[in-house]
Amino acid sequence: MEKKLMRAVQYNAYGGGSNALKHVEVPIPSPSKDEVLIKLEAASINPFDWKVQKRMLWPILPPKFPYIPCTDIAGEVMEVGKGVKKFKAGDKVVGFVSPFSGGGLAEFAIVKECLTASRPPEITASECAGLPVAGLTALQALSQSIGIKLDGSGERKNILVTAASGGVGHYAVQLAKLGNTHVTATCGARNIEFVKSLGADEVIDYKTSDGAALKSPSGKKYDAVIHCAVGVPWSTFEPNLSTNGKVVDITPSSSSMMTFALKKLTFSRKQLVPLLLVPKGKDLQYLVDLVKQGKLRTVIDSKYPITKAEDGWAKSIDGHATGKIIFEF
Repeated sequence: MEKKLMRAVQYNAYGGGSNALKHVEVPIPSPSKDEVLIKLEAASINPFDWKVQKRMLWPILPPKFPYIPCTDIAGEVMEVGKGVKKFKAGDKVVGFVSPFSGGGLAEFAIVKECLTASRPPEITASECAGLPVAGLTALQALSQSIGIKLDGSGERKNILVTAASGGVGHYAVQLAKLGNTHVTATCGARNIEFVKSLGADEVIDYKTSDGAALKSPSGKKYDAVIHCAVGVPWSTFEPNLSTNGKVVDITPSSSSMMTFALKKLTFSRKQLVPLLLVPKGKDLQYLVDLVKQGKLRTVIDSKYPITKAEDGWAKSIDGHATGKIIFEF
């Protein structure tokens, strides 16, 4: 029997940016054991998606061409595979599509049950679609890498969030303020009031001399940094860190990996920690519940229909989005 087709966006080789995206029709996939088939209502792009296209994870990703990118999706369960217990057809969900299979930028996508979370009806698909990579990265950096207790019960810490108006940064500021923290944040001048509205205690323009030096206006030393920007050397962080200060780098480069190794080898009390996201469905559900409780919000920079996916792709590559870029179906 011939399979039904769905609309999808894919690329056929490395490079080319938004111009290389192709609108195609491909067969609707079928869920295997412990998987769910989701009809998409919204998807979100992350810098990870176009970095894969630029060969930054060659030869690991993509596993093969043509490749349908994007990992962050929200929609409705259409079909479940054998062994799926938590979800049934008709459930509204948010999920993380494995980049090793690809498939997020299409009308239907396959997600493992363990990487899927329930979405209450009062939260839109677009709000939830921003959560998987950016929200989980911020959560993992705070709760696991730094040890912040998001119920506010831990000892008080001074936190710096760089690029705080971006996808990960805007979640990191909000989540940090659920803990017992003083948050300093960096962003561009146009976003200072926005980042303050997220709860940051002090905000600095990264283009000023103090901003470039990452100096806290109140003179505080940072117990931890969630580093969401790029191109800042360790020498800029070090004088601003407390005795046991830690920099969590969410986009580790080869030079930051060298710094990480060097700090470990020399038993330095100040550490650089590369973050490699380990997505979990229960953590995603925790974030969705925070959104439902009004303790966390997804700020949407812009929305694009899937027919204009290349415009959203280009906007993400440009690097100045405030919050999340969403595709709608």
